[in-house]
Amino acid sequence: MSAILGISAFYHDSAAALIVDGQVIAAAQEERFTRKKHDASFPRHAIEYVLSEAGLKLDDVEAVAFYDKPFLKFERLLETYVANAPRGFRSFKIAIPVWIKEKLFQKSMLLKELKQISETADLRDKLMFAEHHMSHAASAYYPSPFEEAVVLTLDGVGEWATTTVAIGRGKKLEMVKEIHFPHSLGLLYSAVTYYTGFKVNSGEYKVMGLAPYGEPRFKDLMLDKLVDLKPDGSFRLNQEYFNYATGLTMTNQKFADLFGRPVRAPESEQLDQFHMDMAASVQAVTEEIILTMVRALAQEFKIPNLCMAGGVALNCVANGKLLKDGAFKDIWVQPAAGDAGGALGAAQAAWHQELGHPRHLPAGKRDGMKGAYLGPVYKQSDIEHRLSAAGAVFESLSEEDMIEATATALADEQAVGWFNGRMEFGPRALGGRSILGDPRSESMQKTLNLKVKFRESFRPFAPSVLREDMAEWFDLDYDSPYMLLVDRVQDAKQRKMTAEEENLFGIEKLNVARSEIPAITHVDYSARIQTVHEDTNPLYHKVISAFKAKTGCPVVVNTSFNVRGEPIVCTPEDAFRCFMGTDMDMLVVGRAVLRKDNQDPSLKEDYKNKYELD
Repeated sequence: MSAILGISAFYHDSAAALIVDGQVIAAAQEERFTRKKHDASFPRHAIEYVLSEAGLKLDDVEAVAFYDKPFLKFERLLETYVANAPRGFRSFKIAIPVWIKEKLFQKSMLLKELKQISETADLRDKLMFAEHHMSHAASAYYPSPFEEAVVLTLDGVGEWATTTVAIGRGKKLEMVKEIHFPHSLGLLYSAVTYYTGFKVNSGEYKVMGLAPYGEPRFKDLMLDKLVDLKPDGSFRLNQEYFNYATGLTMTNQKFADLFGRPVRAPESEQLDQFHMDMAASVQAVTEEIILTMVRALAQEFKIPNLCMAGGVALNCVANGKLLKDGAFKDIWVQPAAGDAGGALGAAQAAWHQELGHPRHLPAGKRDGMKGAYLGPVYKQSDIEHRLSAAGAVFESLSEEDMIEATATALADEQAVGWFNGRMEFGPRALGGRSILGDPRSESMQKTLNLKVKFRESFRPFAPSVLREDMAEWFDLDYDSPYMLLVDRVQDAKQRKMTAEEENLFGIEKLNVARSEIPAITHVDYSARIQTVHEDTNPLYHKVISAFKAKTGCPVVVNTSFNVRGEPIVCTPEDAFRCFMGTDMDMLVVGRAVLRKDNQDPSLKEDYKNKYELD
């Protein structure tokens, strides 16, 4: 037996992953254990978890693979500051001491941290470093169901690369094209995220969710002034408008002058049509760049399969349009496409590239990610012990009765916390750590946003749909187990708007029911779809099937089990605290069923202000 430990750390979304004999065994983000969103610290808890899942000690691993090369990153910082001097001195003064003190000596820092996990492990000759984008590419290709694929990675920046193209064949993965910093699609999107008043590295989802409320009226201006896009999809960003290379902000005054507004202060003024139009415009530009690039790659390499990773690959609206476009017959996106997934990719690159082991495709059409259910799971006895210790009042039912109780609560329009099976790896809750609701309810979106999630009212919710019923409800008949494809609700299920409703602007559109399942139908009739498969999550499949038997609807609302600013819950205690701090009506943990009315009111927490807003 041969085990490889993969680690990503020190930037954002630190994580650990373990593969044994080439198979993905476990993976988790550090934030889930520390309860600090996007935790960048050394992932000690995640490492201890993935090793315990395999019954291994640190001494047992054949190699430890880190997800990027710190020296190359340092070289890029220095070269960027020198090229732009004297601009950027304030940023230089802040960044360089941190690098000299800590990041430059990452190898010794990693060994020191690992020593705290195991005194006896000698890892000096076992430590390997993969390039950042090779880690992304490996995470996209090796678990995919394809024997051969074009692999596209897009993010903010790794060491130098911001966009790469690789070709995967068998166990080989070869980089063939790169775009380098400061030209970055991820940083363009983050610049507009910053400009519209959201937090970089977490607010990009909000910009994507806001886009359908606006019109892309700045698209041509962006493509004229900000981006030089070539016919092959390669691009350059005009640095006159940006400040991220050497400054402490993403955009500069020239950017604000171009669009005629100052940067929106976070959480301040109301979002208005301008901000929605900016969101729509950067989304449209992003889609055009990706489509141009992907069409050119399909033409050049004549391979029918595309794999994707990197933060930009989480743009599920663009992914849906890529699939519809048909340049590639099949698309597979790594569910942990951001930096957390780099831990998994680094381990797989070490296994196949450095150690030369063959690649074995998963059986059937499935990928090698096990539905992304790669985190901790709890036995029923442990759940009951933990809930009792937390002061929870619950009843433990048979599996059949628990499913019936859950489906009944959903049909009664209750918000249900659902904690079952292994925790998901990546940013999406996929029916392991989810809050569920009735998609037929016209008030469910608003209720969940304002009373449960404590987040902006405009943010859409995703549907989980039984795979076998998908085509009847959505304009898509393709596996989407990781909620990474957006498509429209079927015409037959849509409700056409009245002339009066058509004239509404922006957020006013929010409360107009657009379909038979209004809670998951966005203002443009789209939805971010998760298909639920009996073989990867049988229990979740049973709950939705029971809901369908009661209502005729094979769809439930699925949002992550957390409040705004909080990482997704990891333990039964996390779930109980979140349940008591919100207006959720019912909580299901394993076979334990908790109803809000039965709980001790003194255990209620102020969850609305507990976490720093994201």
